[in-house]
Amino acid sequence: MTSLPVHDPLLAIEAAGAALAQDSIRRILVVDDEATIRLALSRFLRTRGFDVEVADSGAAALALLGRDRFSLMLCDLRMPGISGLDVVPRALALDADLGIIMLTAVNDAASATEALSSGAFDYLTKPVELPDLQAAVERAMMRRVRTVERRAVDRLIREEVALRTVQLEREKGSLRLMTVSVAETLINAMEAKDVYLRGHSQRVAEIAAAIAIHLELDAATVDSVHTAGRLHDVGKIGIREVVLNKPGPLTHEEFAHVKDHVRIGLDILSPLNHLGDALLFIRDHHEHWDGSGYPFGRAADDITIGGRILTAADAFDALTSQRAYRDPMSADTTLDYLRSQAGRLLEPRMYDALHAVVRGGTVEGIPRVK
Repeated sequence: MTSLPVHDPLLAIEAAGAALAQDSIRRILVVDDEATIRLALSRFLRTRGFDVEVADSGAAALALLGRDRFSLMLCDLRMPGISGLDVVPRALALDADLGIIMLTAVNDAASATEALSSGAFDYLTKPVELPDLQAAVERAMMRRVRTVERRAVDRLIREEVALRTVQLEREKGSLRLMTVSVAETLINAMEAKDVYLRGHSQRVAEIAAAIAIHLELDAATVDSVHTAGRLHDVGKIGIREVVLNKPGPLTHEEFAHVKDHVRIGLDILSPLNHLGDALLFIRDHHEHWDGSGYPFGRAADDITIGGRILTAADAFDALTSQRAYRDPMSADTTLDYLRSQAGRLLEPRMYDALHAVVRGGTVEGIPRVK
């Protein structure tokens, strides 16, 4: 059949009709081992304007179907060699659009019904009355037209859905890139005001992605982890600068204010649901393996894997970076300290992955171990 354009439903249906008109719509194959029946049926059908071929066995019919196309096959049920019942599925395997009418003796209705369940359109009992034959052929032709058109429309719908899916994925990707770019602009503006935060989000993103790769997570999860790393601190734009840059210990109220940056970040980002898992990872990036973190006090496997990764990456970068209230720690000292926090702050597996990433020296811009 001619392939149909995926962008024009009406044209597709018209093309299906045109294909039927050109695709042997007036060709019928008569299959019967009795020569008198073949002759009588073929003569009658030719007087009705059909192009008729005949076959004296199931094997001969399948050979003809294998090298030529027919719109309809009249097939005797009982024949030597390959029976009509066996011919039906094999014929449809050669041409799914073939209409089939079975010819059967009066006492063989059960076998004819079985043929219908295998894909035949109809059956006629012998001796065949010519008016009944003409009516059955017309019904079969109309049914074949509807079947072919329905199959064409079904194929059109599948192709259209596939095309729309690709387009939506492209649009979703573009929107996601634009969203991340806007959020990163906010983060860059925030980090520009705080010398201690400059580059923090990018470093956390790179460390977190490296951990995800080390854990052999799938590419989509690695991408979501990296995105979450870039955006995890966007909520700090709502935290008072005097608190963020305070050189001494925070009061209980000030620490509660700082912790609120997770909620603020989710409020900013939650309308952007196309970020998918990245939003959940951002939500969990201050949750602790032992349940002592915030904002929800999640523990162990209740924390998303991206959240567990970000906790490790964020802790390492925070400890190895200059802060208003302390000097940076070395990579070795930080790893030693975080080892003591495995099972408390960090999932032990995440500490091991962080240790391997830092020791491997594959992430640009982070302190090296000695």
